[in-house]
Amino acid sequence: MRTSGGSVEITRAFERELDALAHDASFAELEVVRHHARPVRGVTELSVTIDRRGGVDLALCERVAGRISAHLAAFDEPYTLEVESAGLDRPLLRPEHFGRFVGERARIVTSLAINGTKTHRGVLRGVRGDAVVIETENGELPLPMPTIKSANLEYDARADLQRDKRERKKTHGNSRYRS
Repeated sequence: MRTSGGSVEITRAFERELDALAHDASFAELEVVRHHARPVRGVTELSVTIDRRGGVDLALCERVAGRISAHLAAFDEPYTLEVESAGLDRPLLRPEHFGRFVGERARIVTSLAINGTKTHRGVLRGVRGDAVVIETENGELPLPMPTIKSANLEYDARADLQRDKRERKKTHGNSRYRS
């Protein structure tokens, strides 16, 4: 990455602050999923994607942005900062991500065709050796990690709606209101 002297310094300060956030008890369970810093038309563009168990809300994104901005205030160089949630279709980037989300639906794209296709969908079953294992309609499928180009969770709105419906039924029963 080509950067000016100032851009290198603000990038280093940004990365130091991300590391500090990960160890700060007031940001418990915060995970920096990915980040980048790059020069764009004379401005350093800083971006960080965060996650935590239970999800990320706007207030947490604002707290993270405020903390980073406070630490970058000493720099005269212009920058932009974007803090975002990993979202419902959260990327899976490291082996520990595949273990953390066992039981969740995922979409994995491989660089080589495996079983005749490069796009694989199924339920994560974890990591075994050097492979991510997903359960497909045809059974378990091991996908060698070196072949994985991209992977993310797949949000299933129908499953969410069905789960909500079951919970409402449990809570309210099948009673009907009479007047």
